[in-house]
Amino acid sequence: MKSKYLATAVSLAAVAVAYGDILDMDRENGIKVGQRMTLKPYVSFSYTYDSNVDSGRHSKAGSQWSVNPGLELVYLGDNWTVDGSVWYTYHAYNRYSSQLDSSSFGEQLGFNWENSRPDEPGWRFMFRERFEQIAQDDDMSNHGGRGIGRDRKQLNVEGVLERRLSERIHAAANASYYLLDYKNDVDKYASLYGWKRAHAGGEVGYMASNYLDLLLAANYQWYWQDNNKNRDYYRRDDASRRGRRVASDSKGWTVMAGVGTRATEKLSYKLMGGWSRFEYGSGTKDIDGWTYQVSGDWQVDDDNTFHIMALGASYYQPSEREYGSAIKVYSMGLGAGKGFVRNTLKGTLDFNYRRETHEYTEYSMDDYDLDYWTFRVGLNYRIHRMLAVFGRVEYQFCDSQGRNSYLNEYDRWRATVGFSLTY
Repeated sequence: MKSKYLATAVSLAAVAVAYGDILDMDRENGIKVGQRMTLKPYVSFSYTYDSNVDSGRHSKAGSQWSVNPGLELVYLGDNWTVDGSVWYTYHAYNRYSSQLDSSSFGEQLGFNWENSRPDEPGWRFMFRERFEQIAQDDDMSNHGGRGIGRDRKQLNVEGVLERRLSERIHAAANASYYLLDYKNDVDKYASLYGWKRAHAGGEVGYMASNYLDLLLAANYQWYWQDNNKNRDYYRRDDASRRGRRVASDSKGWTVMAGVGTRATEKLSYKLMGGWSRFEYGSGTKDIDGWTYQVSGDWQVDDDNTFHIMALGASYYQPSEREYGSAIKVYSMGLGAGKGFVRNTLKGTLDFNYRRETHEYTEYSMDDYDLDYWTFRVGLNYRIHRMLAVFGRVEYQFCDSQGRNSYLNEYDRWRATVGFSLTY
């Protein structure tokens, strides 16, 4: 048996969406620094046509040129690994006067350590950190399922400490911190409400067989929403006349049970379900219900050319659109990638569904639900060791139900072509 994944999921943000390049672009060997470190610099240039830049009901088309340099690094220790990357993207817009040229950038760092062989008694530790300054049109997948398509900062820090007590019994403690901070340009848009979340939890598991891992997990979360000032003061319904305001802090807990496997190299899965409670606005409204967390990874063939991945979750969080609202998010995604022509031509196809339901609203006009459907297909062809060309087409539409819900409905498609240089 060989461990395929940590015994616990660290962050729901990581399972909220199946977007991303599920087939790695197989950058070449890079620059060797000593015997252990490898540096992988790259730069890509692309052109994108966008049918609906602001994701609004009254679509406004635009296009942009982008340049994206970056650097990846990997350091291999005896029983530990460090990986990281930094990147920058500059967007130059064409024929879209209301949007100035913009930049986005980010970095990520990861560390993995273990002091025993897989599934032998011992310790394992994982740490991940990622920061992004995101431009509104960087991506149609909302970067991990969280954050509306607007200029914003996102920070995610997470860690897992796992103890393998025996070949069959394992336990883990996990913690994470998430930050979402919007750049609200009040001259152009209504304000959005960012939020922060701290999380702590644990998981225990028992390998009943080589193909079945029985799991039990629990966690507790603290939330702080960016609503310390009621920016919707102009509303004059009954609630605002009473002077009622919703506190910015919330808390909640989740207990789940399920099954998984850590026994195969080609196929891994995790299916968890349970009960969650969300005490929104310091007890303004207590919400509870069933939630789930699922993931699956299947390496179909032996030569690493065909890969399928499924991810999904449901959870509660403060609303980012309306003051005094809490929502429940349901998300499911499926992606597939296939290599052709001796793996020099690679194609990806993925689909994601996200539903937001308003579980509590301070103002009755905010009681509506949203459904997002997103599809993407991409091709990447490596001409030689340093040069590749790529293209992708994305389509998204949003449907809504409830009072004034039509205000959020739209459809949008984007087409991108470009080339990348790697070392």
